Amino acid sequence: MFSLKLSLLQVFFLMVPERVLSQPSPSPSRAMPTHSDLGPRTQGGTLQSSEVPGISTAGPTFVTSSTPGNKTVDLFPVLPICVCDLTPSACDINCCCDSDCYLLHPRTVFSFCLPGSVRSASWVCVDNSLIFRSNSPFPSRVFMDSNGIKQFCVHVNNSRLNYLQKLQKVNATNFQALATEFGGESFTSTSQTQSPSSFYRAGDPILTYFPKWSVISLLRQPAGVGAGGLCAKSNPAGFLESKSTTCARFFKNLADSCTSDPALNAASYYNFTVLKVPRGMSDLQNMELQVPVTPVSQAGSPVLAGNTCQNVVAQVIYEIETNGTFGIQKVSVSFGQTNLTVEPGTSLQQDFIIHFRAFQQSTAASLTGSRSGNPGYIVGKPLLVLTGDMRHSMTLLQSQGDGTCSIKRHEVQFGVNAISGCKLRLKRVDCSHLQQELYQALHGSPRPEHIAIFGNADPAQKGEWTQILSRNYSVSAMHCTSCCVIPVSLEIQILWAYIGLQSNPQAHVSGARFLYQLQSIQH
Repeated sequence: MFSLKLSLLQVFFLMVPERVLSQPSPSPSRAMPTHSDLGPRTQGGTLQSSEVPGISTAGPTFVTSSTPGNKTVDLFPVLPICVCDLTPSACDINCCCDSDCYLLHPRTVFSFCLPGSVRSASWVCVDNSLIFRSNSPFPSRVFMDSNGIKQFCVHVNNSRLNYLQKLQKVNATNFQALATEFGGESFTSTSQTQSPSSFYRAGDPILTYFPKWSVISLLRQPAGVGAGGLCAKSNPAGFLESKSTTCARFFKNLADSCTSDPALNAASYYNFTVLKVPRGMSDLQNMELQVPVTPVSQAGSPVLAGNTCQNVVAQVIYEIETNGTFGIQKVSVSFGQTNLTVEPGTSLQQDFIIHFRAFQQSTAASLTGSRSGNPGYIVGKPLLVLTGDMRHSMTLLQSQGDGTCSIKRHEVQFGVNAISGCKLRLKRVDCSHLQQELYQALHGSPRPEHIAIFGNADPAQKGEWTQILSRNYSVSAMHCTSCCVIPVSLEIQILWAYIGLQSNPQAHVSGARFLYQLQSIQH
């Protein structure tokens, strides 16, 4: 067993974005008042007047205010309960009470303070002429209201404004009274109050049924979460939402997980039926409301052979055909499988793809697929190829996180140059199988035979396709009797041009060629 690096030689295409212009940073919002903003403090209980723009009051009034100011001293201490501190051991942006920010004056750093992260200010004010001396234990200030009248104000420590109210105690004596005052309807199960919908809507989760266990569940499409992209297996697939997800699995002991982990076994992805419409869950004995999941080809179960776990699922592709409000009509699944070496810290990248398309009674009609232009190719659309009577997209090999070749391949786009490479873990060492495996890895399976001249080419019209030429070069050691000549890279050359009117040119492909670079290795 050995590894061989496969590199696809091609021209780099680099799109340089426009020059990034520096944007002015947003100015901080107005800060809360500070000691120096609000005027001098009463010293020794004696009032000292100052003219500071402030709030408008009429007689003794409770006022909650953010008075003007921009100094660097916070008026109020940090709250004992910080409701916006959601990330342990990390600073939450604009959370002015987060002690993990280690900021003495958070308002000078943050653009604003989140609600509940600063103490609210409560002031009691009277006309300044009524006050001769103040012995209040609370901070006091003199403000000038909008009418030019000085107001003497005392800052009150009002815990009610700081969300620190004491919870009411509930006991056997007052329980019934509180239940009468605050009680309401009890929680009820949604399934008990609502009947299942008669059809799926876009984005609805797709219902599945496991006859063996009589369990209703959902069709899952695992997706990567977190920095490591770990598989979240509970992610539901949405009706009519065709998409692809990729995630990673890590194994502490692959020898045990090889045959016991259902995520590695192809059978776990089709051992259920899909409900055509949601109302099928109310009549699970009616098989006309259920659709079996049909494997496109036979996929073997995982087998532990020596230090290799064989037939591991690396790619799952669901093809779901729908018919409007009549629901799901057909579900098929195909797999990509790989082998994993049993070693500490083994990882696996899995791809999950779901395609939705309209239900077609005719098989020939379903082979047409979507166009890449009409008639001329559109830049960025898939490059269409033909193998026999089957139309598909041209693809390139693609690497996964550890540099090895992925089951998932990169789709070639018209007018877009690309280059890719990966390391291939070879399964067999005899020359003929080695050559076959490498050729298949380079050009994909099935091997493209013809390429569409236009983006709307019909598989049934052979004149709308042109044959892909093939050529080998750079063969070394031709006279070595014990050598095996293998392909190590593939260059795909596409000739295309515009035709038609200058006002409406149409792009078409005039020719294509595969150039394989060969290398001789000692066998």
